[in-house]
Order: sequence, then structure tokens, then C-alpha cells
Amino acid sequence: MKIALVHDYLVQYGGAERVLSAFTELFPYAPIYTLIYDQEAMHGIFGDKRIYTSFLQDLPFSRKRHRFFPPLMPLAIEEFDFSKYDIVLSDSSSYAKGIITRPETLHICYMHTPMRYAWDDCQKYTQDFGFPAFIKKLVPFFMNPIRLWDKASADRVDHFLANSQFVSKRIRKYYRKEATVIHPPVNVNHFHISEKQENYFLMVGRLIAYKRHDIAIEAFNRLKLPLKIIGRGPELKNLKKIAGPTIEFLGRVPEEDLPDYYAKCQGFIFPQEEDFGIVAIEALASGRPLIAYRGGDIAEHLKEGKTGVFFDEQTPEAIVRAVRSFRATDYDPLYIRSQAFPFDKELFKTAVQTYIEKALENHLRLL
Repeated sequence: MKIALVHDYLVQYGGAERVLSAFTELFPYAPIYTLIYDQEAMHGIFGDKRIYTSFLQDLPFSRKRHRFFPPLMPLAIEEFDFSKYDIVLSDSSSYAKGIITRPETLHICYMHTPMRYAWDDCQKYTQDFGFPAFIKKLVPFFMNPIRLWDKASADRVDHFLANSQFVSKRIRKYYRKEATVIHPPVNVNHFHISEKQENYFLMVGRLIAYKRHDIAIEAFNRLKLPLKIIGRGPELKNLKKIAGPTIEFLGRVPEEDLPDYYAKCQGFIFPQEEDFGIVAIEALASGRPLIAYRGGDIAEHLKEGKTGVFFDEQTPEAIVRAVRSFRATDYDPLYIRSQAFPFDKELFKTAVQTYIEKALENHLRLL
């Protein structure tokens, strides 16, 4: 059976790309189709794979400013030819699910989330990603046709997988489709418990507006407690302007060094609403409690008082109150780590392979 993988765009390495990486381990000879591929930004990851890109690849600035091209992306994703494949496995938060396949081809989409800037708040999206003023004025005019395309393209998918119950509900709301939940993979064995913690709190993730590093920084400025921030992104300059002397920006940390930062922190700060927070699960795999906003998928996984504490408003004041009520010694690292085991990458791969085999069997029966 011939299988192809489809990904929105390969211009950064984050949670979606970790899912794709697990797919390539399951199907090592499957080619990857993607709208745009920035080899430098991917740091050699997927460098040994056959990667096919769309016409957007050759447009000026597309690899660095891919968010400027939404009106062209539906056309670009539809240009790919999948006629020679029996199965196409896409993973998508925007356009990858919109591929066109033959009736005989089984298309399974692993959905990170329905397109947020189409369905939630396009004005907030343009603000968060720092679009120029003239683009901000144009975006609302493009959103209605993109929204219509997004709904129509969802009808092309044979089966949806969702990364969380939170996203499954969004798929049902916007696409009127049911989705089977298979949580994203976490390399649990890559992380460990430390016998002794150091005097700092930790955040990990891309420095983009919706992850709310700003309110965490404001909170720790007031608390005068050390906060280490791992990650890079467009908000770095703005965040450094508001950061006090107890805030440390570490940039991109090598994968082999990351587990020690997790294991030795007092607690992990998670102020954003995520469809699935892989970094939060990595903190649990390190035996460290979370201080998290009660929103998105994290509400499904954090057990208050056992694996961390919630705060209910995305404000510095709410984080300050939560940190002041938090004591790291109240938590059992072994118990916290045990809560990450169901997210192990090998379990993910087994669940995906089993699902595909059953879906293909049913699909062939109906042909």
C-alpha cells in the first residue's frame, strides 16, 4: 500500500512537527507534501525525507512570512496530485486537510485544531502576529471565503483524529464531524526526575503572543522570583523590554539539555490556552508540578493539588496569587511523572497504526 504524509508547512519545529516526526517513524518511506519548507529553520529535521512543496515555495518571503499568504494556500494545497496513493495521512491546523484525493484513496486527518483565525477571532490573529496595518485592514475581507473553503475542505476527509477532547469538540462545532482522540506523542523516556530542584520557575515554547509570556513576566517581576524562558519567536524583543532582572531568556536549548531544565525547576508556568500542551506533559514527565491557566486541553490532564494548581484568569494578578499559594514540596514527583505515561510516543504510534489498519479495512470493504 502506498502512503503519503501531508503537513501544513515546515517552517518551524513545534508540537505539530513532532507528530509528523512520529508519522515518519511509522512510515519511513512515505513522502511529505507541504506548502512551504524552510530547511534552515528546521535545523536538518526531515532532511532525509522526500519533501514536495507547492508553488508558494518560490514566492518572495514565503518561507519567512508564510502567514501573509492565506488567500493563496487553498489553491496551493489543492495542486498536489495524490492519485498514486492508497492512503494519505495529513496532520493539520489549517490547510493540509484540504487536499483532493480519488474516491479510492483513504484520507485520514490528524487535526491539531480547526483553523483558529477563520473561526475564532481573525482580528486577534492579525494583532498577535504583528501584521502591517494595511494587511490588518484586508484580512477580514479574505476570512469569509477562507472560512467557506475550510468547511468545504473538511468534507473531503474520510476520518478525523483529534489531539484532545477540547479539539474534538471544536471539530464537532465547526465541521459537524466526529473525531477519535489520540493524544500527541511525548518522548517520556527522554525526561527524568531530579533529586534536587533549583530556585527557578520555567516556561518553554515559542515566543508568540497567544502563549502569554507577557503576563507571566509581569507576575514574576512583581514576585521578584527567577523565571527562565526557553524558546525563540517574534515576541522576544517586546518581552525583553518588560522583563525585570529575575527573568532569563535562554533561547533555543539543545534537546539533550532540555530535560535538566525541566527536572530542576520549582514549577512549570503555563498561562496559555492550548489545543494540546506538549510542553506541559514534558514537565509532568519530569515530575514537576504545573501552574496553569484553566483553559484549553490542560483542564483534561491537570489534577489540582496532585499535579499542580490552576488559575482562572489570564492576568498577572492571577499568576501571582497562584504562585504564592504554591509549594513545590507538596507534590510527589513520582506520581506526577506517572501521569505522563499515557502520552508516550510508542503508545501514540501503536494507536495510530491500529486506527489506520481498521479504517483501511472498512474502506476497502465499501469500495
